[in-house]
Amino acid sequence: MRRFFLLFILAGVALGLFYPWAVRNFSGEELGTWHAYQDGRFKPVTVSLKAGTGPVRIFVDLTTAADRIIAFDRTVLTLTAATGNRTVLAERLSFSGNPTPREQSPQLTDKIFRDEAGLIEVEEASTYVFTLGPGDADNLQIKAVDLVLRGGAAVPDARVRQVGFGSLAFGVIGLVLAIRFSRRPDKPETPPKPRWGRGDV
Repeated sequence: MRRFFLLFILAGVALGLFYPWAVRNFSGEELGTWHAYQDGRFKPVTVSLKAGTGPVRIFVDLTTAADRIIAFDRTVLTLTAATGNRTVLAERLSFSGNPTPREQSPQLTDKIFRDEAGLIEVEEASTYVFTLGPGDADNLQIKAVDLVLRGGAAVPDARVRQVGFGSLAFGVIGLVLAIRFSRRPDKPETPPKPRWGRGDV
């Protein structure tokens, strides 16, 4: 029975946690990478997107010498995306969900942190301007900031996640009950054997 419930736990982890992460990071086709930070200053990035390339998922790669980013409720970077005179996306990035950054190279100590800024729909061909800027997080040495776009990105199905979390909960509860009821009852204590010797009747 334990193996049966362990399978439910593994399926729950795969559907509830790994599935949305894989969809967000690997679905679609990468459209390109653009540098948004040069000579110590942020610069707007202008990208022409064709119709049918949406939804476009936006990632921001931050290169810094820090081993980790602990922003809590603070903002490391801000990002806005606009087309024409209309703002289609405005996000604050904290990079707190990326505890294991990539190394730029084995010879350098710089780390690359990635955060997802969201999705934009591209219903018709248009030019988009992406503007990045600093947030209110202090003491962070920025080496580089790159904008990464992935076209045709899929959206995780909420129903699959619900099934995954349900399987995870069922497996955990079932495993706890299986362990509890499979324990052997304690052997009753046997009375000590009588000792025969002087003074015994």
